[in-house]
Amino acid sequence: MQTVTVDLDTRSYPIHIGAGLLGAAGHWTPCLGSRVMIVTNTVLAELHLAPVQAALQGRDFETLILPDGEATKTLASAERIWDALLAARFGRDASLIALGGGVTGDLTGFAAACYQRGIDFIQMPTTLLAQVDSSVGGKTGVNHPRGKNMIGAFHQPRCVIADLDTLGTLPERELRAGLAEVIKYGLIADAAFFAWLEAHLDALLAREPAALSHAIAVSCRTKAAIVTADERESGVRALLNLGHTFGHAIETGTGYGTWLHGEAVATGMVMAAELSARLGRVPSATVERIRRLIDRAGLPVTAPRGLDAGRFLELMAVDKKAQAGRLRLVLLRAIGEAELRSDTDPGVLRALLDQFPRGP
Repeated sequence: MQTVTVDLDTRSYPIHIGAGLLGAAGHWTPCLGSRVMIVTNTVLAELHLAPVQAALQGRDFETLILPDGEATKTLASAERIWDALLAARFGRDASLIALGGGVTGDLTGFAAACYQRGIDFIQMPTTLLAQVDSSVGGKTGVNHPRGKNMIGAFHQPRCVIADLDTLGTLPERELRAGLAEVIKYGLIADAAFFAWLEAHLDALLAREPAALSHAIAVSCRTKAAIVTADERESGVRALLNLGHTFGHAIETGTGYGTWLHGEAVATGMVMAAELSARLGRVPSATVERIRRLIDRAGLPVTAPRGLDAGRFLELMAVDKKAQAGRLRLVLLRAIGEAELRSDTDPGVLRALLDQFPRGP
């Protein structure tokens, strides 16, 4: 097992990475309150709920099983969690367990942040994307029809349990989607890691445990350092959104769940790289190197055919990084070096959106 620490003084917490951790109660039950509610979904309940429930035997716990999918990430689902907590008379000394991917983690964390003005929760991410990104850092929330993650709160977990065994049951499409966020860390902060990904991508796609463990640990260390420096995204943390402004527009514009989050971010990173090149910040060879790795990972490198430039711009305008009505974009200066810019030439951006290749 490897452990990465998110250092936030009295709210610091560990990220445990290893095999068989869902059933290893000693690593996570000390983080729980007197009463516990597990929140999961219909798919994960069949696959991974049993060892968690077994580890909680002898404790007072409940289980809430929600539908699977991005469409569940709504205020209505948060209300279902609050209804269950109230019906069971859970108090402020209770804890939630988020057992699932990014949807379950974001939704459960948001419910924990709001219930009685904040109760503890722990993350048990079961997808690669959630293990390297959404479970770490305390961003919680739900989607709104007008924008992804528009309603939420910063609420840090007590611990994160990244059990590598859960990746064995992960559908191939979701494994590949998770690799988009792994690639992101190389692009924004670690050129050597990006090169490692180029050399070891086949091992990751084959789910070799050593390769997965290394990629997850490096990703978590990078995110933990950024969150420690900027918990509430007033500065450097915004760099974690490379490709996300374009990607969130794709997710919203095509309907939540049509594109997986990682798929949309993959195309968004190619768009951000191409825009960086058009603005003279990186050479075209850098864009091709990025496009090649993302394509090798089996991720999309073209935008959806039904989303034109005007609709892209309309959706991007509600991005959370926008300030004073100005769109701010994460762009590249090199592989391993990113920056947040608010001075992008609107004409160059419009031309990119008009000319960027469209897929099926």
